[in-house]
Amino acid sequence: MPNYNRIDIAFEHGEGAYLFDTAGRRYLDFGAGIATSSLGHGHPQLTAAIAAQAGRVMHVSNLYRVPEAERLAARYVAASFADSVFFCNSGAEANEGLVKAMRKTMSDAGKPERTRVICFEGAFHGRTLAMIAATGNAKYLAGFGPAVEGFDHVPFNNLNALRAAITPQTAGILIEPVQGEGGIRPAQLQFLRDLRATCDEFGILLGMDEVQCGIGRTGKLFAHEWAGITPDVMSIAKGMAGGFPMGAVLATEAVAKALVPGSHGTTFGGNPLAAAAGNAVLDVVLAPGFLDQLDDVARYLWRGLVTLTGKYPSVFTEARGAGLILGLKCAVPNGEAQNAALAEGLLTVAAGDNVLRLVPPLIIGQAECDEALALLDRTARRCLPSQAAMAAK
Repeated sequence: MPNYNRIDIAFEHGEGAYLFDTAGRRYLDFGAGIATSSLGHGHPQLTAAIAAQAGRVMHVSNLYRVPEAERLAARYVAASFADSVFFCNSGAEANEGLVKAMRKTMSDAGKPERTRVICFEGAFHGRTLAMIAATGNAKYLAGFGPAVEGFDHVPFNNLNALRAAITPQTAGILIEPVQGEGGIRPAQLQFLRDLRATCDEFGILLGMDEVQCGIGRTGKLFAHEWAGITPDVMSIAKGMAGGFPMGAVLATEAVAKALVPGSHGTTFGGNPLAAAAGNAVLDVVLAPGFLDQLDDVARYLWRGLVTLTGKYPSVFTEARGAGLILGLKCAVPNGEAQNAALAEGLLTVAAGDNVLRLVPPLIIGQAECDEALALLDRTARRCLPSQAAMAAK
């Protein structure tokens, strides 16, 4: 179907942070399948785990116990605020489960009128009918008929607007600690703390969408940890299985207990193959020192990006983000910058607010950062002539 504007490149294989196309050209991958290939390409532990599990059993359905998923859930519970985990297949599906859990929790508490969820301008929560309504972007809603009811939107990082939007029908709040599609915009840490306090004050639930910024991408396992708070429920996906489709809802017991048998489900979610991939990713990400090293590398890359904005202010005006979910606000169209980077052999991803997104595999080191910064320098020089022409007009 014609719903993708695909770049005319096909990749044949990958090694670490690099992809090789069918013509043999090498690219430094700072897109990581949109923040999904968390361990890069051809990672030996991940590929071995998938191959071994595929040789045993791939799928049995959730009619039966899945020991691999039980182990993965226990590891997430041990490493997070959560008491239990529901596995699914994607970020959108995880967010659907999160919203259902919020509503059902309120209903079970004798407050069935509390069905509305407050979301934020610039958000992205997925492509299902409910999640495009939660996102609230008119472009994504156009042509699909009446928007699903139940979502209210307020400005990002604005506590007064958030508090004013709370009504007796509010079930909870859903926020990305770092907005990805919306332009790599981090929530202020104090704002996240204030959200937790506000939810406690009004007796509503705090939901975190960490589909893109979770699984170590910010230098902690989950981005909300930087604020020293815990949500009531959280969605994750993208990098949690290193490229194999997987999502999850993590919740406290107070929320999780609402999803009784028959209230929610999935055919593929948490099958043995997905769970094997998820466990392999955690083996790497939770290994001693891994997140500390990631944080050091990310800060090194950040300093280089800030230097770049100072050198080429007519191309890149601002560096944004946290950890390895980074962006360059562009003075030229971000599509132009993306194409220029591609021509130099660097894969990036466009984001909202005219931002060039940089979300490399979590396994990069300073050498890959140096190479990326050199390629971005050449990218900026490619964009200078058109910028000068625009100024002349």
